Amino acid sequence: MSGGSGRAMETGFTATQAQRLRELGVAGSRLDETFADATRRDAAFKALSDELTRAGRRRLQEVRDDRRLPPLVELEADLSDALAAAGFVRVVTPLIITADALVKMGIEHGHPLRDQVFWLDDGRCLRPMLAPNLYTLLRRLGRIYRKPFGIFEIGPCFRRDSKGASHLNEFTMLNLVELGRAAAEGRGRLEELAALVMRAARAPGYDLVVTESEVYGPMIDVEVDGVEVCSAGLGPHPLDGNWGIVDPWVGLGFGLERLLMTREGYPNVERAGRTLSYVAGVRLTV
Repeated sequence: MSGGSGRAMETGFTATQAQRLRELGVAGSRLDETFADATRRDAAFKALSDELTRAGRRRLQEVRDDRRLPPLVELEADLSDALAAAGFVRVVTPLIITADALVKMGIEHGHPLRDQVFWLDDGRCLRPMLAPNLYTLLRRLGRIYRKPFGIFEIGPCFRRDSKGASHLNEFTMLNLVELGRAAAEGRGRLEELAALVMRAARAPGYDLVVTESEVYGPMIDVEVDGVEVCSAGLGPHPLDGNWGIVDPWVGLGFGLERLLMTREGYPNVERAGRTLSYVAGVRLTV
């Protein structure tokens, strides 16, 4: 009887305490800890929050003293260097695209992704993906470069995405695509390129998972502990004809903020992105 009563009296962190610990970087089972009474809980909360606050302030000072770049910028540089060394050409394309470009990607009126787009005036929008611009460049460069050849872009994309710990309205994509390699080599090459990027990102272990895309249909996702960090696909694809592409291709799209979140163990993706609340992953209310 007394054992059951003792368990019933245990208490966990309050909602306010749990939120503060999340801000300071605590995630997972530590937030589910229970205590014999409120006094012990409050003492544990204070000790943990004080420890994390000191660690955060040390981290911010190290960033200043060591003149470190923001983690997102460092990751971009690491990935760019690795892909350039592998023979890929980096490109930079416009942030604003036309509604016609989305239609050519199969995102017509009534398509679910249409409501996710940040529209401007005159049928233009902030790009929700890099694919339309890369398709255009593949066609044009395909007249100049000997095949196979690869290009990549790293830059912002914008989408009215679902709110949550792993979603952002403004996020950074790495898209790489290789055109003209034999179709029979496609899956093997996709795995090689996924490994190249994940190694350059110093990412943890990952899995390749077959999934479905609203635009491309069957895809292969790269997942870290169940979190998708990349969607990859193989061509030819029915959309290719809209862009004048006839050769086989391999394409991968990585979300850089999600890569950082999974690598660093952040409890939310905002900590890794463009934000006014964090610097180098440290909450500025420390």
